[in-house]
Amino acid sequence: MSRQSEGRPSEARSRLLSTATRLFYAEGIHAVGIDRIVAEAQVTRATLYRHFPGKEDLVLAYLNEVDRAIRGQADEAVAAGLPAAGTIRALSESIVQGIQSPGFRGCAFLNAAAEYPDPESPVHRAVLAHRQWFLETVTELLAKIQETGAEPAARHFVMMRDGAMAAGCLFDPVLISETFLRGVERLLEVYAVTDYSGPAGA
Repeated sequence: MSRQSEGRPSEARSRLLSTATRLFYAEGIHAVGIDRIVAEAQVTRATLYRHFPGKEDLVLAYLNEVDRAIRGQADEAVAAGLPAAGTIRALSESIVQGIQSPGFRGCAFLNAAAEYPDPESPVHRAVLAHRQWFLETVTELLAKIQETGAEPAARHFVMMRDGAMAAGCLFDPVLISETFLRGVERLLEVYAVTDYSGPAGA
């Protein structure tokens, strides 16, 4: 029985997805053609199309891999069993680790949205689905501190995260990380003692 028939991804598919993930993130989705992916993954075009009928399918698989990695970071932060504020801090630290990692080029989802602006595009919808999950995750954590204002505070957190991800590949990532973490601390401080209504309330 083959590995693929046992429910595991084939080696060729894994190699294709790994190659596409590296190239799409480093160079941009539209800038990387199928021929380049096939050549670097060392497979045939027929093999690629057997696993991914079109480039869009490969792009969606790439975003799914990134989504799974980020969800794993969130799950790890929650599994630590910290108080809600501590979990928010742990999640923030994982964001900072990404910003300071070699080859960081910003948020894969924001990058993809810029290349697929059509709201009807499956890629654009995948970006929105990921971002909705992230917003809901942060909202649920903040609601454990206090329910009032959890969603506005979560939107503020996501806004700071987006800014840090955008600035982190343009300026000193250490400085950007420190600024982001200070912002998170201030958000938690204000949120815990006020009827939070958004950034203006801070």
